[in-house]
Amino acid sequence: SNAVNITTHPTKGMYQPDAMVVYTINGVDYIFTANEGDARDYDGYSEEVRVKDLTLDPTIFPNAADLLLEDNLGRLKTTTATGNNDNDPEFEEIYSYGARSFSIWNASDISQVYDSGDDFEQQLLIADPDNFNSTNDENNSWKNRSDDKGCEPEAIDVGTINNKHYAFIGLERMGGVMVYDVTDVNNVKFVTYENNRNFNVAANSIINGEFEAGDLGPECIVFIPAADHGSGKDLLVVSNEVSGSISIYEVAMQNQTTGIETIENKTLSVYPNPVSSEGIQTNIVDDYIVVNAMGQEIASYKNTQFISTDQLAKGMYLLVAVKTNKRVSFIVE
Repeated sequence: SNAVNITTHPTKGMYQPDAMVVYTINGVDYIFTANEGDARDYDGYSEEVRVKDLTLDPTIFPNAADLLLEDNLGRLKTTTATGNNDNDPEFEEIYSYGARSFSIWNASDISQVYDSGDDFEQQLLIADPDNFNSTNDENNSWKNRSDDKGCEPEAIDVGTINNKHYAFIGLERMGGVMVYDVTDVNNVKFVTYENNRNFNVAANSIINGEFEAGDLGPECIVFIPAADHGSGKDLLVVSNEVSGSISIYEVAMQNQTTGIETIENKTLSVYPNPVSSEGIQTNIVDDYIVVNAMGQEIASYKNTQFISTDQLAKGMYLLVAVKTNKRVSFIVE
């Protein structure tokens, strides 16, 4: 179809979380899950088929012919391992992999407190309709994942900022991070979505060792509160499987009562890295100092993006951006 149609169908989703974290809110332990989903698809066994390949029970699915159309459920990936409840040729249930959501469960009895339902895809449709449900290794792939597992919630962590609690969820396919206020688990609120992916270049384009398209395929997320490190800022670290990169975001507060307004990408990068004698280029104009492996400051630069390396001996160095307190290691060969 040439349109996005977020609607309901008679399917069931297997949560199959790829990541989960336990977090205590108001003295209660909760399990937060990122419900990606995954099929068993091996050389010796595969459960994965598309719905159009099933024979549906006509009593339960009187509109089976419509459901099997590719614009409806026909291309949705499903399983043959369950759903045929009476071992005849017909399936009485349709299951999708994952739930395209994140959930909150009470850890004491594993009862579900909250599920985000279709909100990820609703927010993506608002944020970037031209790249809705794209895959992570190909740009110009609009709706590519709609018949599979959607944006694929892959990674999750929870953090506290100014007495408010926030869930951060990485989307493996579309990319980026969803942020939700989970201070009241019975009244969860969407806060923001941030994605530094560049959809205007080829996803496999590599320049100076870096993916020109930015970060592709968030795999793991770690929230680091300001109290746990020296920058004085709440940070979110995201590792990205496809681009092989690590992103560091600063979680910026609007104010202490209304919570997070944005999460801002704070990654400092240099290229080439390693470098010989030609010098390195940074992605940010700043004042810089170069620190050697002994922790000694050996060079400084003002208001620049170019760092000369012709006077540096072979070895590893730390480049520190003075104004923005960003840092990155580089190697002189």
